Amino acid sequence: MSAHDQSEHLSVLIAHIVKELRGTVLHSQLKRAAQIQAARPNVHLSDLKREVHNALTETGWERKLRNAVYKHMALYPKIEHPLSSQDHSKEPLAYIRKAQANWEKRILKSLNSMCTELSVPLARKRPIQEQKDLKMKWNELGTDEPDLSAFRPVYAPKDFLDVLVTIKNPNCANSQESNAVLHNWGLIQLPFKVKNMKELKEQYWELSMTEVQTGVEDASDIIPDTTETDRMKLGKKVLQQCHSPVAQQFAKKGCPPHQRGEMWAQILDVVSTDNDKLYYEQLKSYVFQHDLLVDSLIYKDVKLTSTNDDNYFVFEDYLYQVLLVFSRDTQVLRHFANSSATPAKSYIRGKLGIEEYAVIYPPNGVIPFHGFAMFAAPLNYIHCDPIKLYFIFRELYMRYFFRLHNISSHPQGIVALCVLFESLLQTHQPQLFYHLREVGAQPLKIAFKWIMRAFSGFLASDQLLQLWDRILAYNSLEILPVLAMAVFAFRRANLMEVSTVQAAEAVLADLTTLKVIPILQVAVFSSTR
Repeated sequence: MSAHDQSEHLSVLIAHIVKELRGTVLHSQLKRAAQIQAARPNVHLSDLKREVHNALTETGWERKLRNAVYKHMALYPKIEHPLSSQDHSKEPLAYIRKAQANWEKRILKSLNSMCTELSVPLARKRPIQEQKDLKMKWNELGTDEPDLSAFRPVYAPKDFLDVLVTIKNPNCANSQESNAVLHNWGLIQLPFKVKNMKELKEQYWELSMTEVQTGVEDASDIIPDTTETDRMKLGKKVLQQCHSPVAQQFAKKGCPPHQRGEMWAQILDVVSTDNDKLYYEQLKSYVFQHDLLVDSLIYKDVKLTSTNDDNYFVFEDYLYQVLLVFSRDTQVLRHFANSSATPAKSYIRGKLGIEEYAVIYPPNGVIPFHGFAMFAAPLNYIHCDPIKLYFIFRELYMRYFFRLHNISSHPQGIVALCVLFESLLQTHQPQLFYHLREVGAQPLKIAFKWIMRAFSGFLASDQLLQLWDRILAYNSLEILPVLAMAVFAFRRANLMEVSTVQAAEAVLADLTTLKVIPILQVAVFSSTR
């Protein structure tokens, strides 16, 4: 990129960030704080700019602004040129755009079919008495036992994988030369560029065996740089700094359990203010006022997943609260600007096809799938306050998890993560990959649900939180396919003995005994390739 192009890109980025920040609560707070400082009697007009800047720095407002800018750059690392079309900005590859559009149509068809079969509307206004009853039992939603037997998940990970394996690049479809560079043993036949093990070692070097990790017992021949107590003390200093990049760097070696909630909030720049509490209460009122079809899908999903999980069944009430509120939150729609997906639309009865009467459904634009509740379930271990838990979950979804159920060419998208998994396993465990393929147990068919749910519900809760520490710390989902490959390598001896798909699935059915960080360290840093 030339100096001129870099300068132009920087100008576009700055303009985009300014536009995003203008109109936010932080912008009005900064403006008010600057006015107060400028009105001080000891400030001279000639030194106004410097005095106000120094005062904002001393009172902590500059740090808050830096965190907001850092958060924006993490969410939108690549800003397209203003002349780029909206479609190209959301997804540059036409065949991927088409695949995502077809997938969205399939989801909508499934949702509409359910409405027709069950004679249930997409939304209805609750009667006054029903609203009162829901308010009364808001903290005990788990005791409610609605009949959900007729409802089914709109789709499951297996359905999504079936769609992904059919995607083909039309430019490579008939080219033998192009096919030669694809991962022919795998299910995903797309020429996506993914990182090799050398690049991953450089990216995750803080995970190496010579570095002390929080929550991991060190071997006796390794002298730890710090004790758990010292790590807690360092974490306390980091939290006092209130600076997102510092917290992110600290999390690369794991967060102490008692500091994890605050550390994640700082990394994600989630600050629970009175305005946030009022907004949460407003969203709750929307839940009370209207019953949506997706409410039943949420109830069904929680009952099928977290309620049947020994780690999370006690959090059933909190999960209903968080997910029902999430479905009404129109702020979630902001992530579609950075996504290949488009929110579904519904029409007011009798106005089908007339755009003026179209509304986004559900209000947040996200139709839950089987296992969606597991994105929120682990957060109950880091926050007992449902409001704080909610805003952490919303930020995690808008920054990371939405990529796990949308079709895109983004390097953090589910397609690229699948390609990375198959590439790593084929490169570093070729005999194992070939053996499983020969017995009909394609590795991705087993690992896909792990990756799509970010391993939630498959690992022990403490191990899952250590894994998610690294997702936030490295601002990357690539650690998910790396761990999936590591699990296959760890169970290699047993997997090489299987002769059926069922036997392979049985070997990998229980991951709750695994220790995430040691397995990752062995897989990544013991490799000689």
